[in-house]
Amino acid sequence: MALKAKKIVKPVDGYNPYLRRNRLTVMLNDKEFAMLERFLAKYKVKNKSKFIRESIMKAVMKRLNEDYPSLFD
Repeated sequence: MALKAKKIVKPVDGYNPYLRRNRLTVMLNDKEFAMLERFLAKYKVKNKSKFIRESIMKAVMKRLNEDYPSLFD
């Protein structure tokens, strides 16, 4: 099976805006953790970090779009 070539983002002046430099730690209780692990196994999620990161950003973007001021508020 051939591996896919990854796109390389070349930094401008040594700065790469896509490099993840900030760490976020989340604590879950046993039931929450078990539920998350069950979900990941059921839907065959291979990258847990990517899944959690995308889930958080979807929730953030949804809330920001809902709270965006409109002309008739």
